[in-house]
Amino acid sequence: MDYVNLGRAGVKVSRFCLGGGNFGGRTDEAESARIIAAALDAGVNFIDTANWYNEGRSEEIIGRAVEGVRDDLVLATKVEGPVGEGPNDRGLSRYHIIREVERSLRRLRTDRIDLYQLHRPDPAVPLDETLSALTDLVRAGKVRYIGASTFPAWRLCESLWVSDVRKLERFVSEQPPYSILCRGPETELLPFCAQHGFAVLPWSPLAGGWLSGKYRLGEAVPSDSRAAAWAWEMDTPPARRRYEAVEALLPVAQSAGVPLARMALAWLSANPAVTSVLVGPRTVDQLRDCLASADVVLSDDLLRRIDGVVPPGADLMDWYLR
Repeated sequence: MDYVNLGRAGVKVSRFCLGGGNFGGRTDEAESARIIAAALDAGVNFIDTANWYNEGRSEEIIGRAVEGVRDDLVLATKVEGPVGEGPNDRGLSRYHIIREVERSLRRLRTDRIDLYQLHRPDPAVPLDETLSALTDLVRAGKVRYIGASTFPAWRLCESLWVSDVRKLERFVSEQPPYSILCRGPETELLPFCAQHGFAVLPWSPLAGGWLSGKYRLGEAVPSDSRAAAWAWEMDTPPARRRYEAVEALLPVAQSAGVPLARMALAWLSANPAVTSVLVGPRTVDQLRDCLASADVVLSDDLLRRIDGVVPPGADLMDWYLR
């Protein structure tokens, strides 16, 4: 396992980050614990979750699983999503952030969060209020670094201005949706992050399962897949474009001698703009398959063939450019 700096920060993280979105939901605690143990054995030292994943169960499971090795890990979680029905049960106000960090600390069984991230922008709250609250948490020792998730480049630029003018902590990382099928971040976000030293931590590197190869043109959606819950959406013009792209990418992966999912992860890892790829396996076998992509080397010709299917900057998922 290779390790790199988290953007401008001095802390080093593994090139793969274990995402906990399935823990306590689609993956029970026993299997979640096995996944975490296998990831640590493979050299992963970076784990990411969020306060609202599966009603907090993801944080609880991670907290129990890493007891005894907590000091060897970089633990990341997020705040912003809904945790209740009340008017202050979501968002990026000082009120919500200060309350939720304490709850995350208890669930994670730790005295600090290494990377505390804003899950999404909150247009209803001034950015200086949010950054001020985060700065207080850093100065109190409850948070080490702060980051963002799914922020466009202009919002990150605004955050740097606010941090500079107000003498507040600055973000060290950004989590964008980024994959072969979602290349929108390449137009502005990735160049911005490279210029200003932001770590880039792509989420959904398999594009919601499309790049796993399990969704095929003319075949029924697997009943145990995430897409089964919204199968109607699989029969729309945007889905058709994804189907066609997958069908074109499968022979490219075959020529490389690897499964499509492994090629997709290797494609991300090969990008010098990417710091650590977030993978969210449901099983230990899925984790091992993800990590095996570290051994895949993609030729320049193969990279050009991928560009021929999905050009740089294109977004077939309609996530980033929305």
